[in-house]
Amino acid sequence: MNSFISYLISGISLGSIYALIALGYTMVYGIAKMLNFAHGDVIMVGGYAIFLAISSLSCPVWLSLLIGITVCTVLGVVIERVAYKPLRSSSSLAVLITAIGVSYLLQNLALNIIGAEAKNFTSIVSLKTITINENLKISGETVVTIIVTVAIMIALTLFVNKTKAGMAMQAVSEDKGAAQLMGINVNATISLVFAIGSALAAVAGALLCSTYTQVSPYTGSMPGIKAFIAAVFGGIGSIPGAMIGGILLGVIENMSKAYISTQLADAIVFASLIVVLIFKPTGILGKKINEKV
Repeated sequence: MNSFISYLISGISLGSIYALIALGYTMVYGIAKMLNFAHGDVIMVGGYAIFLAISSLSCPVWLSLLIGITVCTVLGVVIERVAYKPLRSSSSLAVLITAIGVSYLLQNLALNIIGAEAKNFTSIVSLKTITINENLKISGETVVTIIVTVAIMIALTLFVNKTKAGMAMQAVSEDKGAAQLMGINVNATISLVFAIGSALAAVAGALLCSTYTQVSPYTGSMPGIKAFIAAVFGGIGSIPGAMIGGILLGVIENMSKAYISTQLADAIVFASLIVVLIFKPTGILGKKINEKV
């Protein structure tokens, strides 16, 4: 029983990281209707920024995290302005190909500047392991990851539904042209969405690297793909859906590794998405959208 609870808690922790990354995906898609596949590599940049701030500049943890968030926020806005803004009127395929190109660009820049070798990442979490009994221990990283993810989801939901900027995001999501006619700055709103999503990527990168104690040019690749699956799983465009999808995916992956096979765990994750989409194509909390023709 203790083993099952331990695996479950680890799965929720892993799922919380996926959820945090998925929140970035779901915000960008929900408002800008773009699939930003470079999001996973922004996580990697955030991890390296925090690593270099701690190891090379000897910055305290809070300042290192602030540097990582700032770097990712600026990077997200630059990517949106340079790579995506010129393609607003283009097909979704053009945006998708551009996003993949940006992803490979960031990976290769990291490979050439820092190198392929993984760096040892010092955990930014100072909370000690919580011991419930001899067979059940919960790491500080697990506790912090779950708390931070829930807090960010609640804060984002309140921001989108209660603030002027959040309501502007909802208006842009519904109809960019109508929103612009109502005096909303569409460009600034979309840039804000990318800034928030990229800031979340930095936090996700810090927690991911703290949990696995390494950072490399490929750190964000697979977690980014799985987080996108989590976003689709929960209903892309839905903030609570991203949270639910991420946690479910993390639990499925961890339980598969524990009770079925570590080699088949990823296959089971992808298969679970197919099953969900067969029975509910919009995802768990997704809503069917009737497109105008």
